[in-house]
Amino acid sequence: MICSKEFVLAVASLWIGAASQAAGADFYAGKRLTILVNYAAGGPADIDARVLAKHLGRHIEGKPTMIVQNMDGAGGVVGINYIGEVAPRDGSVVGQFTTGGWQYAIETKQRKVDFRTYEFVALQASTSIYYARTDVKPGLKTAVDLGRADGLIVGGLSVDSSKDLLLRLSLDLLGLKYKYVTSYRGTNGVRLALQQGEVNITSESPPAYRGIVEPALVSKGDVIPLFYDPYWDGKVFTVPKEVADLPIVSFPELYKKIKGEAPKGELWEHYLTVIGLNGKMYRMLAFPPGTPKEAIEALRMAVPKLVKDEEYAADSMKAFGYVPEWVEESGTAEWVRKTVQTSPEMKRFFADYIARASREGSTAKP
Repeated sequence: MICSKEFVLAVASLWIGAASQAAGADFYAGKRLTILVNYAAGGPADIDARVLAKHLGRHIEGKPTMIVQNMDGAGGVVGINYIGEVAPRDGSVVGQFTTGGWQYAIETKQRKVDFRTYEFVALQASTSIYYARTDVKPGLKTAVDLGRADGLIVGGLSVDSSKDLLLRLSLDLLGLKYKYVTSYRGTNGVRLALQQGEVNITSESPPAYRGIVEPALVSKGDVIPLFYDPYWDGKVFTVPKEVADLPIVSFPELYKKIKGEAPKGELWEHYLTVIGLNGKMYRMLAFPPGTPKEAIEALRMAVPKLVKDEEYAADSMKAFGYVPEWVEESGTAEWVRKTVQTSPEMKRFFADYIARASREGSTAKP
């Protein structure tokens, strides 16, 4: 029997596809995969990465040895740039970035390696929870008391970080006077400064708030939770599941309780911009540009399996009080590349807002 040319090509195509799948399955066999965290050891981003690393490896074809490495600095930018500029592009290193997309979205100067060329694999949405010392004058007994607070001292990481910008935008919207101190090394550094009285208001991601702040500071009456940032899709607000069971209101709700009306104006529009962009891609997994497709595919296929992993869920509940939802979709990379391209007008606003903070704020001691 003589086979047609089309039949031969079809069989060849199936054979090549099967061979490619086999090669992909073997890509990580006997190898090591390092998760590079762009914040310091001991903080919420680091803890998240270590729980992730403990369970992710067994869902990746080839079952690589998982390592976590920290590279903090400049509000997370040092680690982000390292992935693009220095890290090997052989699939051996993947970045777990916190607020990486936001940093790029407001930049006005070009990086050596364009952030949009990174290989984005998965995203994790999240929020921030704001809290203050209860001894802020004249004394904070409820969140609404923030409206008459005197002597506020904000603690942050860097003038251009989403953490600092949202802290300032929130207080500026409420019309409150405050002193701004930034450049602490990681959220642990800010929290220690708050405990020592150097600053008296800051924010944390849900893992750190639930695992450290609530049991160690809120329960003792040293601090009081104020509000959280809701999710914003451009039309409606939704409550992040990480805070759904906590007795804390959203910023728009607290604003209305204090001011008697809904927030509005230019600062409000920019607040919405930050939470809309930053909330959806609070954390992300991203390979360096040019990483082999086999490595990208192996990690992409592992994420849905991790999400269903009961052991990962149990360890997450112990560490954070909830299970982080890593989302992997076929259009993730393109969505990130499109979303981080912001308007010149927005970039100008934040450039001016950041410059003002640089002039008026003070830098924490190293």
